[in-house]
Parts: sequence; structure tokens; C-alpha cells
Amino acid sequence: MPCTNVTTGACVDLSAHKAWLLQGGQVIYGPVPMLPGRKGYPTPVGTFHVYSREKMHLSKEFDNAKMPNSVFFYPGDAFHTGSLSVYSHGCIHLSSSASLKFFDTLRIGDTVQVVP
Repeated sequence: MPCTNVTTGACVDLSAHKAWLLQGGQVIYGPVPMLPGRKGYPTPVGTFHVYSREKMHLSKEFDNAKMPNSVFFYPGDAFHTGSLSVYSHGCIHLSSSASLKFFDTLRIGDTVQVVP
């Protein structure tokens, strides 16, 4: 697990296409497969905080595309259920079961570290 700035929250490794959940400095879930943003729509790298959670977000930017189990950590970018074969527009695509675990675990204010 490559993240160093997270004790409670999530870690994302863009190059390995993996994500983890942590509590109290310990990995509690993962690694799970994920897909980040496509060329031209990169997932931001850095340390962020969860600021919004929506069970079923509809993307106004992309024709009301359904984004189940959305956990937003950067303006316009969230963990959510998405294809693991099609890159996103900056979000972190997770399987349905992984996105549910991230949604149920992450809280407003939790740290999200994204490493290249």
C-alpha cells in the first residue's frame, strides 16, 4: 500500500489500478481493482478529504449518467460504481460491491490520498 498520508480513509494507486480502505492506520479492505480517469480527464493526484456522499448521484456534466455509491473527494471526482474496462472522466470506478463498501465506510472529512 503506497500511501503515507492516510490513517482513516482511502488510498488510491493510479498506476497499479488498486484502492484500499484504512482505519486507525490499518488496511481494513483491499486492495480492490479500480479504473481512474482517461487521457484528457486525469484523476487528480494528492491528498484530499471526503466532502460529499450520495447513494445515487446523477452527473449533470454527462447527461445524468448514474453514479451509484458516490463518495466525492475532489470537485467533480468521486469513488463510484463504474466499469472496470472503461476509463472514467476523472472519477475512480469501482465494482458494485467495492463501491458499496467505500460508500458505507468513508465519512465526510476522511482522507483520500491518490498517488501516481
